[in-house]
Amino acid sequence: MLKQFRVPDEIAVRVESAVMRRTVGDIFGKFGMPEDDVRRAVDCLLYADDRGIDSHGVSNMMPRYLAGFRDGSINPAPKMRVVHDYPAAAVVDSDGGLGLTIGPQAMEIAIEKARHCGVATVVAGEGGHFGAAAYHAQLALPHDMIGVAMTVGGRLVAPTCGAEARVGLNPIAIAAPAGQEAPFIFDASMSAVAGNKIVLLKRAGADVLPGWIAEADGTPVMDERPVPDDFLVLPLGATPEIGSHKGYGLAAGIDILAGLLSGSGPALHRTDSSGHHFTVYNISAFRDLGEYRTEMDAYLRELRETKPAPGHERVLYAGLEEHEVEIERRERGIPYHPEVIAWFRRTTAELGLPDHLG
Repeated sequence: MLKQFRVPDEIAVRVESAVMRRTVGDIFGKFGMPEDDVRRAVDCLLYADDRGIDSHGVSNMMPRYLAGFRDGSINPAPKMRVVHDYPAAAVVDSDGGLGLTIGPQAMEIAIEKARHCGVATVVAGEGGHFGAAAYHAQLALPHDMIGVAMTVGGRLVAPTCGAEARVGLNPIAIAAPAGQEAPFIFDASMSAVAGNKIVLLKRAGADVLPGWIAEADGTPVMDERPVPDDFLVLPLGATPEIGSHKGYGLAAGIDILAGLLSGSGPALHRTDSSGHHFTVYNISAFRDLGEYRTEMDAYLRELRETKPAPGHERVLYAGLEEHEVEIERRERGIPYHPEVIAWFRRTTAELGLPDHLG
């Protein structure tokens, strides 16, 4: 994680994961979320915080979710149902529920179908934000499968050469198991910077980096500056000269695969609901699992043993740094900004809930 997004050590409040899990679970339960859904939602959010994906953890997301419960845009107790069912595919109606709770259930369906068909895809329509895409993709790992998850994000991204937001942030995650190495877990939006990371920048008082955003008229911002009030997010690649058409095209592709295919529509037409896409590959349907693991370990080692460029200590592969962060945070606790801790204390007091944060 870039230093711009980190809470400075001198002000960070360290909280054990189990303590924050209890706090978040109490809050979700107070709003009428069923016990199984509370478990799913808490697991998704704390997966992000445990692994340093702070943009999609409790700091940014809990205020947003509670606002949705209060204004009725999020259904805390949805009745998810399968509306189309085929041997290797399904469509589910999320009934306005959070993707945090719908996503794991959709992945369960996809995993079971992939046991029999080798590959399976489930799309979910009419749902809410689903947290970190990596969480859903990695649910396939214990089953010796490769998971893919993508979602239609907020409409904040300007198409290449555009002066209006027309496509979503649209993250995609790919999780692939290994043997002895930490699994490969890639998770990234198709924008130059994730929308939730802009919130982290504002909280930390940090500047945006060149190529992340554009002026309101679509002119790319190519210097460091504070986050302006009005801006557009640039697609991955920032400008045509360095490949923004690639990020724009991938974002539009996810609009199609997760939005149009699920019936929720692209980010351009998104209201309160969103579409999600989940695909699972059963490795044993393609090759011997043991041989795959051996080759995967060798491949990942070759990546991380790459000679580093001047000014860099080492080369990483997707998921390795998060794996290391999780080990450190399990030992020392999750670092939260004091403003976040204050918000939780106010919220639990308002709801008449115990303060587990001490």
